[in-house]
Amino acid sequence: MSRVYNFSAGPAVLPEEVLKEAAAEMMDYKGTGMSVMEMSHRSKAFEEIITDAEQDLRELMNIPDNYKVLFLQGGASQQFAMIPMNLMKNGAADYIVTGQWAKKAAKEAEKYGKVNRIASSEDKTFSYIPDCSDLPVSEDADYVYICENNTIYGTKFKELPNTKGKTLVADVSSCFLSEPVDVSRYGIIYGGVQKNIGPAGVVIVIIREDLITEDVLPGTPTMLTYKTHADAKSLYNTPPAYGIYICGKVFKWLKAQGGLAAMKERNEKKAKVLYDFLDQSSLFKGTVEKKDRSLMNVPFVTGDGDLDAKFVKEAKEAGFENLKGHRSVGGMRASIYNAMPYEGVVALVEFMKKFEEENQ
Repeated sequence: MSRVYNFSAGPAVLPEEVLKEAAAEMMDYKGTGMSVMEMSHRSKAFEEIITDAEQDLRELMNIPDNYKVLFLQGGASQQFAMIPMNLMKNGAADYIVTGQWAKKAAKEAEKYGKVNRIASSEDKTFSYIPDCSDLPVSEDADYVYICENNTIYGTKFKELPNTKGKTLVADVSSCFLSEPVDVSRYGIIYGGVQKNIGPAGVVIVIIREDLITEDVLPGTPTMLTYKTHADAKSLYNTPPAYGIYICGKVFKWLKAQGGLAAMKERNEKKAKVLYDFLDQSSLFKGTVEKKDRSLMNVPFVTGDGDLDAKFVKEAKEAGFENLKGHRSVGGMRASIYNAMPYEGVVALVEFMKKFEEENQ
């Protein structure tokens, strides 16, 4: 069977070159006579893998020297607790709620301190990003939290909020490495890798060194203390070794593609094909305010639940997988991450045109 066009929001499409390389090395990684899946995380071969991966990520993102890169487990959702446990010195934080994940993060943080929801777009089903140029940032807030790209709703912060000097913490799970970023504007920038970088099971945390301290909330487990992992260079315990190995390969692939500026250009070109069609279609329509549209996740609807279901079914039969929208919003969603080829988006739009003609 040939490969399908996989529009899944995560675990998501990976570059074919990376999968082929991993397949070729599956039984014998660089003459070690074993798979990376089998090797000790203390071995020289694995030390090289994780060191290279970090170095390539630093180059791709231009990460300043005063930031640590941590390869952790527990997914982005575990960070919902780890962040307040490590950062809530005054016992307060400000959250900007622009979707399900920021909402969950805020709820989790309430277990550890006072949470102020200083802006939200829930009034319009998270279909836009609120104006964050002059927010009521709390005097005693330890940090301001955002989810930068909202996978479920297809919105993206095009401008970072004005945090009025407070530390910015951002979950970038679904826009990680899709465009250049200025890491120095964040205290923590983190994300689960299963959308744009690698297989599920790894979360990458890029954290400014002054935020890594022993002064954490009482009762914080050793494994949920950033210092534990920073001091041990992500090798305090057995890390998700194979996942890190694949991430490393994706970093090399991104560098070979021309880095993040080149990816942004490609992603804009891909997204334009789909958004331009949605904007003139008489059947399908996008659900997000134009100015806040994500380049990664594109939700759309026909306005008729039965027709949506028919579309998803016929699309699947035609080789377009995982187009069903998140269970909380319905409709359709095409996730067009870095590894989705331009041809895949063009083919999807052709299929949508055909469906529109047949179902008007």
